[in-house]
Amino acid sequence: MSLSLVSAYIRYREWAYDEQNDSLLKRWRSQRFRTFLQLMNPPENAKILDLGGSSYTWKMVPHQFRVTIVNLDKDEMEPPTEQFSFIQGDATNLRQKFADQSFDVVFSNSVIEHVGDEAKQAAFALEVQRIGKAYWIQTPSDRFPVEIHTGIPFYWNLPPSVQNRLKQRWRKLYPKWTDMIEETRVLSRRRMQALFPEAEVFTERKLLLEKSYAFYRPF
Repeated sequence: MSLSLVSAYIRYREWAYDEQNDSLLKRWRSQRFRTFLQLMNPPENAKILDLGGSSYTWKMVPHQFRVTIVNLDKDEMEPPTEQFSFIQGDATNLRQKFADQSFDVVFSNSVIEHVGDEAKQAAFALEVQRIGKAYWIQTPSDRFPVEIHTGIPFYWNLPPSVQNRLKQRWRKLYPKWTDMIEETRVLSRRRMQALFPEAEVFTERKLLLEKSYAFYRPF
C-alpha cells in the first residue's frame, strides 16, 4: 500500500470513529452492541466492567447499568458521572483492584488483540473469567478480507518479511500508527476458543463474510 493510501485510510479511520459522524463502522458497532444486549440480557441495574472501552459505546441505547471502565492510558480517562466510573489499570492484572466475581458482566470490544503477546492475552482472558459472573469478549476475525487496523487485505496472513517491509515504509511518516500495528495480534477463532473454553460464540457477518466474533458466557 502506498503512503498516500495509508494516509487516506488513517484519515478515514479517524473520521469513522468520531462520535459525531454517522459512519458505517459506527452503525456496525451499534448493531453489535444491540446483539450483546439481546444475547446477554443483563439485568436492569447490572454492574458492568468494560475493559478498554469508553462511555461512547454505552450511550448508544438507554439503560440503567452501572458501568466501570478500565483503561491503561491515563489520557483515556473521562470525568466520572452517576452512571460511569473510570479506573486506570492493566486489564491483564486487576487483582489489586477487583475481587473474584465482583461484576455481573465483563465486557470488551476489540481490545484483547491489543494487550500484548500470547501470555498477556491469556492473562487477560483469565482476569475476565475471574472477575465476571458473565462476560462478552469481542475481537475482529482474521478471516475478514479487509484487515481493519491496516486496510491491507489479509494482512496477518502475509509473510513476516512482507509485513516488516510495509511497517518500515509506514514508520517514516506514521510512527505512532505503526507502533499500534506492531503491538496488535489478531486472534484466530481457535485461539479464542482455547482462551474461553466454556464460552458460546456469536459470529458477526457482513456481506456473508465473518467480520468478528464474540465469545460470551451469558447469565
